[in-house]
This record gives sequence, structure tokens and C-alpha cells, in this order.
Amino acid sequence: MIEITKADYEAIEAKMGKVIANLQENFNSIRAGRANPHVLDKITVDYYGSQTPLNGVANIQVPEARMITLTPWDPSTLKEIEKAILASDLGITPSNDGKMIRLLFPILTEDRRKELVKQVKGFGEEAKVAIRNVRRDSIDKMRAANKKKELTDDSLKEFEDKVQKLTDKATKDVDDVCAKKEKELMEI
Repeated sequence: MIEITKADYEAIEAKMGKVIANLQENFNSIRAGRANPHVLDKITVDYYGSQTPLNGVANIQVPEARMITLTPWDPSTLKEIEKAILASDLGITPSNDGKMIRLLFPILTEDRRKELVKQVKGFGEEAKVAIRNVRRDSIDKMRAANKKKELTDDSLKEFEDKVQKLTDKATKDVDDVCAKKEKELMEI
């Protein structure tokens, strides 16, 4: 007989926690009208033949609420950094003064805010699907053990109930994170 331990539930909860952490990471890449250096996290620069993250080739600062400055450690990479930003889906045209690059974030229009809220809801829905997949996989595993008579029906029922409670909690957390991001996007 298999014994369902506290560690089994903690492992499921950890997987669901990773989904929520990934969701928050996705939200960092959404441009919300004010300068956030995390929007540059996914941009890489061709630095002497290898793709290097932007923060690995330049100093990134936020001197004003709607501006990010990038000062490359090697001034010869300025053009490559500019090219990488233009090629990204950031939607901001960099201004290069020969020493540093400035990114000015325009104030978001109402339509753009609504588009971003839709994007947030899409990320939230993907996260909920991932959480339900974790639930399904763990319950399927225990149902297989039950079919092999390695787990009692009562233990299976108890496991399903506890996993459902974990799923409900994680789904509520996703809703809370999404609501917070939506509120942030709709602020003027």
C-alpha cells in the first residue's frame, strides 16, 4: 500500500507555486506606461558572436518615472544594443546619443491599456490551465495506484479533496495577481 504523505501535497503546492511565479515573471515583461527595467529581461544582444542578456552588456538605470537609460560597458556595442531593442516587441524607439541609449515610455492610451488588460487575462488563463494540469496529473497518478490496489478508495477520495483545495487556493492566487496587475494598468 502507498502512503500519501505531507511531502506529496507540498510537491503539488510547489508546482502550482512555480506556475504563479512564472505568471508574475510574464507580467514584468508587460510595459505599463512607467519605466520598469524588467521589460528588457528577455532582450539579448549579439555580443562578440554570442547572445548575451542586455543587463550583461550595459548598466540599466531608471532616472525618471518614464525613462530607462542604458550605458554600455563597451561603447562599441551601442549599435548592437540599439538593433536588439528595435528588433524586440517592446514598441519603443531608442534614442542614441553616442554614449548611452534612452528609452522614453509614452503615456498609455485607453485602448492600449485595454489591450494590455486582455493580455494579462490571457496570461492568467494560461496559468489556471497549468494549475489544473498539475491537479489532473497528480490525481491520475493516484487513481492508477488505486486501480492496482496500492491505494484505498478512502485515501484516494481524501487525496482528491485536498488536491482540489490546493487547486482552488492557487486559482484564487492567480485571480488576485491578475486583478492587481489590471488595476496597475488601468491607473492613469
